[in-house]
Formats: sequence, C-alpha cells, structure tokens
Amino acid sequence: MILFDTPPWIMGITLFLFGACIGSFLNVCIYRLPQHEDVWRAWSGLGHPPSTCPYCRTRILWYDNIPVLGWLFIGGRCRFCRHRISFRYPLIELLNGLLWVGLYLAIVPAGYTAQLSESSLATPLGPLSADMPHRDLVFWLHVQYAYFLVLAEALVVASFIDFDLQIIPDSVTLPAMIVGLLGSLTGRVYLTPVWFQDPEVLTAFWELFLAPGQPVPVWMQIAVPAWCRSWPLVHGLMVSLTGLVVGGGIVWFVRIAGQWVFRREAMGFGDVILMAMIGSFLGWQATVVVFFLAPMCALVTVAATWLFSRQREIPFGPYLSLAALLVLFGWQTLFEATERCFGLGPYLPVLGLLMSGLLVAVLWIVQGLKWVLGIPLYDAEWGGEWTSADQLTYIANRDPDAGRGGLAPREWPGAAAGRGVLHQKRWLGR
Repeated sequence: MILFDTPPWIMGITLFLFGACIGSFLNVCIYRLPQHEDVWRAWSGLGHPPSTCPYCRTRILWYDNIPVLGWLFIGGRCRFCRHRISFRYPLIELLNGLLWVGLYLAIVPAGYTAQLSESSLATPLGPLSADMPHRDLVFWLHVQYAYFLVLAEALVVASFIDFDLQIIPDSVTLPAMIVGLLGSLTGRVYLTPVWFQDPEVLTAFWELFLAPGQPVPVWMQIAVPAWCRSWPLVHGLMVSLTGLVVGGGIVWFVRIAGQWVFRREAMGFGDVILMAMIGSFLGWQATVVVFFLAPMCALVTVAATWLFSRQREIPFGPYLSLAALLVLFGWQTLFEATERCFGLGPYLPVLGLLMSGLLVAVLWIVQGLKWVLGIPLYDAEWGGEWTSADQLTYIANRDPDAGRGGLAPREWPGAAAGRGVLHQKRWLGR
C-alpha cells in the first residue's frame, strides 16, 4: 500500500532523509521556542538570527548544517572556535529520521498485497474499511500518517524542552492542537468513534441486575450511534474536541487533587495543555490509555532518579509523549485489550467517578504513611504562582557554570569573572 507502489527501501531512505532534515529544524525549535512566552513571538523568532555557534557567534556554514553528517565532518566541534557542540543535535536528527520511518511502517502496510489489518491503527470501529477502493484506502492511510506525524513531532519538541527546563511552552502545544482539530474535520483520521458500547455487556447487565425478565431497551442494542456514520465531518470534530476536554481534564483533576492533598504543585499546567493536545489527535479513549501508560513508562526513571539524586520532581511530559507514541505504534493491540472497558456505555461515567475517588483516597493514604514514618507532610509554604518565567530564571541560575551543555549562549566575560570562573572557562575552551 505504499504510495505510487514505491519499493519499501526507497520510501524508507526518503523518509529518513526528510525526517533527519526536519530533526535539524526541531533542534532550533527546542532551543528558541522557550525564549518567548508569547506564541506568535516564539514562532516569528525561529528564523532569525541564522544558526550561529553559541560561543563564538560565527554563522554556521550550510554544509556544516547537514543533518548528522555535518556534525561528524567537523568532529563535534565548531569549525572556528573549536568548542564542543553537543552530541544531542545529531542524536535528535537521527532519532527523528528513524521516527519518520518507524511510524510509516506501522501505519502504512508495506507491499501491494498488504491488508488494512496490518496497520497499527486498524480496528473494526475505525474510519477505514477493507471494502474501500484500493486507491482511496492508500490515500487515507497516508493522510493518517501525515496527521499523526505532526503529533509525533510536537511530542519530540515538548519532551526535550521539558527535560531541559521542566516547562512545556504553549508555542509547542497550541499550534499542534489547532492542527489536530482541523485535521479531524476530514472524518477519516480518528482511532475510535466518539461513543460506542458493547450491546452484549449492557444486555447482560440489564437482565441480571436492573430488570430481569423485562425487554431490553433499544438503545442498549446499538453499538455505534448512526449519526457517527451519517455525519463524518461533524463526528471527526467531536472526537477531537472530546479528546481535548477529557485529556486536559484528567490531568487538571490530578493537578487539583494533588495540590489539595499535598499542598504543592503535583503537575504543571503545561502537562494539562500537552494532554489536551494529545487528546485532540487521539480521541478520548486512546488518551485515557495514554494517561495510564505514562506512569508505567516513568516508573523505572523515577526509581533511578530517587536512588541516586533524591530528586523528587521529574518532568512528566516526556513520559506522556512516550505513552502517546506507544499508542500509535500499538493501538490495534491496546484496543483489543480495552474494548470491553470502553464498551460499558452509560456505566463509564460511574466508573470514572469511582476511579477519581480512589485516586484521592490513595493520595490521602500516602499522606498517612508519611505521618506514620515521621516524614513532614507539607513543604515550606510559598505564597504565589510559579510561572514559566520563574522556571527559566531558576534554571539559568541553578548552575554557576552557565557554559555547561551544548545549548548555552555565549555570555559577557564579566559575568563569569563575577562568579570567579573566568579562567576556568578559558582553560576549558569555553
């Protein structure tokens, strides 16, 4: 089903090259977007000034900007001042190229005789059907690929910014969210309908508990509402809007509950917007799966961080992003595992309320264990709101060595002299 029946190896190489080039642009986004809180100013400042060495301010030559190879040709150092250039630049370009290829192979089955069921997004309730004309099916599979590729690129940028600064700028999430909403108007890119239910489960529940021996209501015998098929454009938009609200709402509830119980910020508001952006692409069912997968992805990292550095705060955005990518690569399997749960129909809100109450109860249990062990229940009081500007200022002043890392800008020598590290920086070649 590859476009124009192109051989898979040619399509793979082409996508990798394009992905690596876009990865170079993502490096610029990761460095420059957090410099402005205003979304318009952040994007208007991406192209100016041209790429320069962050230390000697010399403009980088075009052939040194060739993805991956340019960094290798100059030995990982600036051609002019010989200062080290972070290995993360070519790493992001390489990983992004592989991401383009991997996502394509997952969504678009390779081979002319490939079946729709081989796509990672194919489910019985999905918008695409094996009965569609072959040309239409190939076209919509590629539209799905392009649509979810936008999500994947936004997740890459948001993750690395969150790792660096522990913030997720609106300039990353809001533009992607707009793409998610507008793309949903095609009516062919959603993963599951905005509402579906399992008639067998509802009928069994009705006959056993609610009204034994009574006729089963008609609405319990409907799997997917008819309007979902009759109005595909409206339905696609409803899937996106519902995913946006549910995704952002879940994290917002966790943020409020954590702040109420622990009297400190449990999750940043950037995570709320990030989850809303993910929901605008995936719909509410897949977004709920992302919410439960993310802590599993973070568990190993959290344990290692706590054992070696005792650091309590970790950026959660990268793990939400990783969980969203796992959903894209394995949605067919994940849907089979969760279809029964999401098919509960009108009982889902009740289940949601019970799980919300259980979450709050678990948080209070954690507080009780801390009290028993003699651990202080609350941190020192701080009256105020911690904004993204506060976070950037904190990161800038946390380490006295401002030249550390590959993304640090060149500073006035007097600042290093004031900290007593000027000669150390000169000896290190910074």
